Amino acid sequence: MEEFHKVRRLPPYVFEQVNRLKASARSRGADIIDLGMGNPDLPTPKAIVDKLCEVVRDPRTHRYSSSRGIPGLRRAQANYYGRRFGVKLDPDTQVVATLGSKEGFANMAQAITAPGDVILCPNPTYPIHAFGFIMSGGVIRSLQVEPDDGFIPALERGIRHSIPKPLALILNYPSNPTAQVASLDFYKEVVAFAKKNDIIILSDLAYSEIYFDGNPPPSVLQVPGAIDVAVEFTSMSKTFSMPGWRMGFAVGNHRLISALTRVKSYLDYGAFTPIQVAAAHALNGDGADIAEVRDIYHKRRDVMVDAFSRAGWIVPAPAASMFAWAPIPEPFKHLGSLEFSKLLIEHADVAVAPGVGFGEHGDDHVRIALVENEHRIRQAARNIKRFLASSAKQPNNVVPLAAHR
Repeated sequence: MEEFHKVRRLPPYVFEQVNRLKASARSRGADIIDLGMGNPDLPTPKAIVDKLCEVVRDPRTHRYSSSRGIPGLRRAQANYYGRRFGVKLDPDTQVVATLGSKEGFANMAQAITAPGDVILCPNPTYPIHAFGFIMSGGVIRSLQVEPDDGFIPALERGIRHSIPKPLALILNYPSNPTAQVASLDFYKEVVAFAKKNDIIILSDLAYSEIYFDGNPPPSVLQVPGAIDVAVEFTSMSKTFSMPGWRMGFAVGNHRLISALTRVKSYLDYGAFTPIQVAAAHALNGDGADIAEVRDIYHKRRDVMVDAFSRAGWIVPAPAASMFAWAPIPEPFKHLGSLEFSKLLIEHADVAVAPGVGFGEHGDDHVRIALVENEHRIRQAARNIKRFLASSAKQPNNVVPLAAHR
């Protein structure tokens, strides 16, 4: 039977190949150290869990909730933006709760995209940034640039060579997967460009609180006038170790927020009310929980960079996010990221995310997630050290699994 139209537009899910290999290795008894999926292992802070348990005992909270988010939650998010970024938001018209930032991006794409609309998107980037629009009938024009002096010229080329003119630009800093961080000056230039060319900015700020070197990442909405053209997406998954709770937000331009809210009203009734109340409680906290999470990831980052370096794999230290974007070691670069990732599972019992899963321009890197404790990260480094030493002595014996078939 022929595949459905939208399914045909999606490539094979690269990460599924790695997941199958992990499962197969574990079924044989292998102890796989999983640094692949960005699935936080830290427990949700006790005060947030306690609030959930308190509220869930009230049967009135078991009824349908509000798709756009209960008023107290939207106020809490607006207050967070005021404290953290100095950005004033109207919780009634400029804030909507989402089922994680991923759902928010996908439904924003549904809300604003007409068939054939062109979207300017970084490459590599988190898959939903591109495929949310592809599934909505849009066309992706990739930007293989960093948040530096080359970004605006790349946007100008994107405008010149795109018919029709691009509808929107996606930003993702701190970046998943590359961990790059943007400055406020960068955002000022991009906002000016977007206004001049009548382009929407969609900014993914899911990792705003996971930073390590003393400089909190800014919001694009800090730029005066940015709210005329921009919407920003945030998530509580990493900030508060709440990935399974599926709680996020879209904030910014009221017209775009209204469009997203309307689409969501047809699709869901929002998160379970006790989850929304607990999320508001978290956002209204003193920030101690956020600082503790940040400190743990900081220590893991330092251990990973040091241990992997000693193992013979130089990994640049990320300034933010819970990921490192690691160049494939030179002897394996010709294999590409998927085959190298398979080798690590088979020969080192370590799983990472192949860079090609984030776009073809990521194929010379892998993403390493800081989702294991320091002891396990050091163990991964020891396994990799043995693998690299063995492959150097007997390079012909280390081949990707695909070659065995």
